Amino acid sequence: MPNSELMPIGAFALRSGLTSSALRFYADTGLLLPAEVDPATGYRYYDADQLERATTLRRLREIAMPLAGVGAVLAAGTEEAARLLDEHVAKIEEDAAAARRGAAVIRSALGGDTLGTLIAVLKGPVLAEAVEQVLTATATATATGPTHDPASAVLAGLHVEAGDEAVTLTATDRYRLSTRTLVPVRTAEQAWTGTVDGTDLRNAVADVRRSALVRVEAVPHGIRLRLSGREDRHCRVMPEEFPDHRSLLASLSEVTTRAAVAKGALLRALEEHPGERPVLRLSGRGVRVQAPDDELSGIRLPAAVTGEDLRIRFEMTTLYAAVSTAIGPDVLLDLRGPHQPVTIRSADRGDLTTLTMPVTFDH
Repeated sequence: MPNSELMPIGAFALRSGLTSSALRFYADTGLLLPAEVDPATGYRYYDADQLERATTLRRLREIAMPLAGVGAVLAAGTEEAARLLDEHVAKIEEDAAAARRGAAVIRSALGGDTLGTLIAVLKGPVLAEAVEQVLTATATATATGPTHDPASAVLAGLHVEAGDEAVTLTATDRYRLSTRTLVPVRTAEQAWTGTVDGTDLRNAVADVRRSALVRVEAVPHGIRLRLSGREDRHCRVMPEEFPDHRSLLASLSEVTTRAAVAKGALLRALEEHPGERPVLRLSGRGVRVQAPDDELSGIRLPAAVTGEDLRIRFEMTTLYAAVSTAIGPDVLLDLRGPHQPVTIRSADRGDLTTLTMPVTFDH
């Protein structure tokens, strides 16, 4: 039983100003671990002494401090923390100056053209990277997607959800689901949701990447990308309904095994794997990439593995793409057993998340 002086996660969330989901994420990244976890229920409890750290963490995230910077500030002394904060503010000011320059170019390029409904203003290089990363999960980007089925045409698109604080991009081929959230320079005039044609976006990516800022507007039957010093690009909106991915995310079972492994080492092991369906064997000794019929050999990778030992098998095309698009040098694998979706995300940045389905051993 938990100590009666400890707070359950809901009460701690109210007092710290962090949501329960944010507290779980910061626990997973090691920035704010619970004081106690009930081994029977998995409920998390926090101590009042952790409120100061939680409040500081929240304030750092409110000024857009990345997770790596947050960890450095929390671990630093007073003078070092002040220096890190000054560097972060200077970077924000540089970005704001770049935004003002981009806005001047946009105003000049707009001329007398009628504006559509603003979805968001985003940094072009960031948007281009996110589109390329998430579009790898579309049906046209894999060998497994049923692109011949007209009812599955929407699986070739990129689902866009724009709100007051963020723009979320999602794609799925029903074997893999990738999602990334972007923080806009300027938010939507009103909430907007739609699925944008993936081919149109791919064709626009090169110009988007070369534009400092991109104004994304909703227009009849599509979206318009207004680019700095370049011609506008129009992308069609698909009429089909996008799969209910939020229900899938909400219904995921508890994580039973978690592994943090170097992204480059895992990709090299997959590249050297001779077959089409590699097996990952996870234990306290690390991660081993094996062939299905070879229990003894394979490539062993150093990894921090917690939870149950697990043996799980994937399609190479699905797993490699999911790992290769992760942000940063390390990836975090959240596993729920040999037949459940695996969550693959960056170990220090959670804004790109990919769900990958394993295959059975008799596939």
